[in-house]
Amino acid sequence: MKYFVASDIHGYPEYCSKILAAYDREQADRLVLLGDILYFGPRNPLGSTYDPKGVIALLNARKEDLLCVRGNCDSDVDQMVLEFPIMADYAVLSLGGRLVYATHGHVFNPSHLPPLKSGDILLTGHTHVVACEELPGGILYLNPGSPTYPKQDTHRGYLILTEDQAIFKDLDGNIMLEKNL
Repeated sequence: MKYFVASDIHGYPEYCSKILAAYDREQADRLVLLGDILYFGPRNPLGSTYDPKGVIALLNARKEDLLCVRGNCDSDVDQMVLEFPIMADYAVLSLGGRLVYATHGHVFNPSHLPPLKSGDILLTGHTHVVACEELPGGILYLNPGSPTYPKQDTHRGYLILTEDQAIFKDLDGNIMLEKNL
């Protein structure tokens, strides 16, 4: 299985389009979105290209490809206009012999772990910071960052996750970081 993982689009069709183009290029089996799809939250300024309706149209057209979890900026009202489920707090994915716990990161994160065991993967978004690190107990923590608002000098991009590798790429497909699993 080849998962394409992105997070924190926050209502910007420009970056959603780039994610979808990269997904097509990568020929992944499933597009996993880790929340914060349409809205950016009341504390943040909105840019001139903010257009949640544009993101709705782009993603509804690809609903068969999507597996999504709820972010802290996602709401019941968002679910009313999206034709695929986004309200689950987490998803459990199988990756060979590993369990992947996919969640947004505002509840479960490296500081507050869900029930995982050695060899499992915690996959989150939320921070907008690319992360690939071993946590105590042999748990691997991965975060694809954000294509829209990357923070701490990380790139705009996504994560390709397979049984053998975690590959972080920028929106043009350039490899930024690789980890053999």
